[in-house]
Amino acid sequence: MRRIPIAPVAAIILALTPALWAQDVPPGQVEAGAGEATPTQPAPADVIAASVDDPRLRLLLQEILERNPDLAALAATARAASLRTPQVKAMPDPVLSITAFLMSPETRVGPQYGTVALSQRFPWFGKLPLREQVALADAAGAAARVEARRLQLVTEVRRLAHELAWVDLWEREIEADRSTLMHYEELTRARYTSGVGLQQPIIKLQAEITRDETRLLELSTLRSTLGARLNAMRDRPERTPLPTFELPPVRELQLDMAALRTAALARRPEFAEVDALLARAGHRAELARKDSTPDVTAGIAWTWVGERKDAAGRANPPEDNGRDVLALFGSINLPVHRANRAAAVEEAGEERLTAEARRRSITAGIEGDLADLTQKIEDAWRRLRLFEDVLILQARQSLDSAESGYATGTQDALDLLDAERILLEVRIATARARTDWAVALARLEGVTGTPLAQIPELEINR
Repeated sequence: MRRIPIAPVAAIILALTPALWAQDVPPGQVEAGAGEATPTQPAPADVIAASVDDPRLRLLLQEILERNPDLAALAATARAASLRTPQVKAMPDPVLSITAFLMSPETRVGPQYGTVALSQRFPWFGKLPLREQVALADAAGAAARVEARRLQLVTEVRRLAHELAWVDLWEREIEADRSTLMHYEELTRARYTSGVGLQQPIIKLQAEITRDETRLLELSTLRSTLGARLNAMRDRPERTPLPTFELPPVRELQLDMAALRTAALARRPEFAEVDALLARAGHRAELARKDSTPDVTAGIAWTWVGERKDAAGRANPPEDNGRDVLALFGSINLPVHRANRAAAVEEAGEERLTAEARRRSITAGIEGDLADLTQKIEDAWRRLRLFEDVLILQARQSLDSAESGYATGTQDALDLLDAERILLEVRIATARARTDWAVALARLEGVTGTPLAQIPELEINR
């Protein structure tokens, strides 16, 4: 038996490689995923996290962005989407087939024993680049969803940290109030023991001290709840200690809705996802139209022919006796079923409508959030100015007057308690206004996708 001449077969097959079957590229459809990587602006979440004044909060934000399980799952999904691109743009694998004739056909030049064929399917011009663009759009959309989630996490972590700072402030105010009430209770008890005053103020003071202790227990529960949520975000046990956080300094902001809206439209990752969905819909529609064109299959076949062993063949061997057969062949598929491709085009059109509706929904949501948050920041600023500039001074003066009257005997302990209650309420309201301002600021920067200090049109009084 003769050996199969592999070298000639391989040489011819290599001649049929895609180098001779250049895929045409639809205009403007490959540039987005080809060529050298262009520099991109930093992610909104990273920019906002780096702008945070509190170093402990910055470290917590970095840890959560690195360890958050939901974010890790989205990132893995995005990486998986990016790995689909080299799969869809690759040429189909060649097909090697072997045929052995159990009953060899006899030909003029000898019997045929078997055939070896190697074929390659070539998708029609432009199909592979379009499939690549669909995969690139999917990957871009997945990456945008990761960035959107990172921005949401930064905003939510800042809100929870500010709420924890508020709990600390509230707790300090309650502890200071309890100490003051205990001092008042001692003074009142001493007066009552000496025969001056009534027992009622003592009971009232003791009740208020118990109320403060109850508030401290409630604040401890609230701190545990907030801490558990933060620890869940950073994939830590719920009782893992957290640092104490400070509220950012409150400053007056001259907010410009047009500038805020422009920043949000330019920086929010959700718009990048919408752009990817629109690109995907366009590429899918074009690919559905391309699928109406046939694919081409080309190949080479080698048939092993033996020498004639019959008497006539031995007596008078024919020309090319036992010469093997080498053949080229080709075929195309017939895309006669049009309904499925028409449905694919319509599906792509619906995807485009979905993306456009999503863009309008995101824009409307941003405008609503901007209106709400700018109003909350202004309200918190006005409340803070009222408390710090007027009410807290009046409450302190009222308490000083009550203490003087109590010392001289013109006022009793109940008057002292009322004045202390008013001062406590004003202090707590002041701390709450600072917290509301900080939370609204964090949410506003999350809506715009950038720190307000980096929006040049805004005026910030530091």
